[in-house]
Amino acid sequence: MKAVLFDVDGTLLTEIPLIQLFLPQVYDRISRKFGISREEARKRFLGELLGRRDTYEWHDWNFFFELFGVDLRYEELLRAYPQKLHVYPDTIPVLKWLREEEYGLGVVTSGPEYQRLKLRLTGLMDYFDVVVTRDDVNSVKPEPKIFLYALEALGLKPEEAIMVGDSLSQDVYGAKNLGMTAVWVNREGERGYNMADYEVRTLHELRKIVEGAT
Repeated sequence: MKAVLFDVDGTLLTEIPLIQLFLPQVYDRISRKFGISREEARKRFLGELLGRRDTYEWHDWNFFFELFGVDLRYEELLRAYPQKLHVYPDTIPVLKWLREEEYGLGVVTSGPEYQRLKLRLTGLMDYFDVVVTRDDVNSVKPEPKIFLYALEALGLKPEEAIMVGDSLSQDVYGAKNLGMTAVWVNREGERGYNMADYEVRTLHELRKIVEGAT
């Protein structure tokens, strides 16, 4: 095993505090724009969001802002409230250890270009040899193209890399479909359906997995 690839949201960090900050603003603006109640605005926005789950558009907040004519840009929110991006406490220690052990490190994310901004704002960008977003390949996980792009950049075959992520449908299924080792980050203890090669509650558990696969 020569490299470890990571998802971003729900794996390395969480943007939930930022979402909790801006969603009320979104509902208020939609309410005023369309002359509807705030509750109806919430239902419409979340209905569109959930109805497009795991599609190409679902991964981009700006798509939904534009869909409802809301004058917000996610990049501006990220720059205004970087403290609302919370890096999990196990992320940096594990990335440092993998670096020290000289494993290749990469990010494969279905999010758009602003995922790189997240990594820069949280101080994570410098840990990675390659970062691939959906905008780099016009593809989202679990499609093979986005994984293969990262592997090619690292000069590796699928069986030489581990994919680590919190989504069974995207990270785990996509990786296993290519012959990569798939690690499911299950921080909340959800039911896993025995799909992943390994299941972890924290990234610290990756050490034994990586050492055992080398």
